[in-house]
Amino acid sequence: MNLLPVVASGGTVGAGLALLVRELLRPQPALAAALARSGPATLTLPEPDLDRDEVWGRWLLARMGRLPGVRVPAVNLALIGQGPGQFMLKKVALAALGLLCPVIATIPWIIAGVGLPFYVPATVGLLVAGLLFITPDLAVRDQAKRAREEFAHALSAYLDLVALKRAADAGPAEALEKAAEVGRGWPFLFLQGALRRARLEKIPPYQALAEIAAEYELPGLGDVADIMRGSATDGAAVYKALRARTAALNAELLADQATEANAASEKMTAPGALLAVLVMLLMAFPAVIRMLTV
Repeated sequence: MNLLPVVASGGTVGAGLALLVRELLRPQPALAAALARSGPATLTLPEPDLDRDEVWGRWLLARMGRLPGVRVPAVNLALIGQGPGQFMLKKVALAALGLLCPVIATIPWIIAGVGLPFYVPATVGLLVAGLLFITPDLAVRDQAKRAREEFAHALSAYLDLVALKRAADAGPAEALEKAAEVGRGWPFLFLQGALRRARLEKIPPYQALAEIAAEYELPGLGDVADIMRGSATDGAAVYKALRARTAALNAELLADQATEANAASEKMTAPGALLAVLVMLLMAFPAVIRMLTV
């Protein structure tokens, strides 16, 4: 028996499963591309070298971007630091894997001498390819949602720090910059890059915050920009507004966490009920067998 088709099919399926697991895992949001775009527009910076995956993906995107159903979530990709080329390459690779899996699965049947109609693996392959094609969209949406949640938690601490700086008679720009320098996580690095761009371009810092809030869909940061826009005159009023916004943001985060906890508890109800039914069946099985055999 020639084992080469079996080995090749196993290797292909294993590589596809590895790619799928890598796509579904939650990565740490990398905002290198976003921070690069937040640099000063007046400076001419060399375009960073693109890796091979990004180049191939952009080639595919140029040819498939206008097809119906092909959509690139540019905002979410920019937020998590993933290039559109890599995103498109993953979609195409997973779709090709979905087309190949049913064909590869029929190889043992062919070796055993059992024939299947052609339309069976073709139909199953199209269905699997369609499901795998949208898997990167779902993964990117989930990663971006978690990144925004993480940013919201960091923004709550940032608001407290800005309020304390303003209470200590620091200027609006100084309060925003000093508060951003305290943290070392990616949300604070994100804020530092935006405020650095504002200082180099000679624009108000709240304008830079409002721009990135609109660009990356960060509504909490937009509220900070609106509050600091009127902070040039009355520091005490701004302090109260910042503290009130912090309290409201913390309440929103706690409500979201409670909703997620309730959803997780509801998901555990069905397995628990099924386990209880199985235990009752096991307890009743001897009595039922005795009744049937008497």
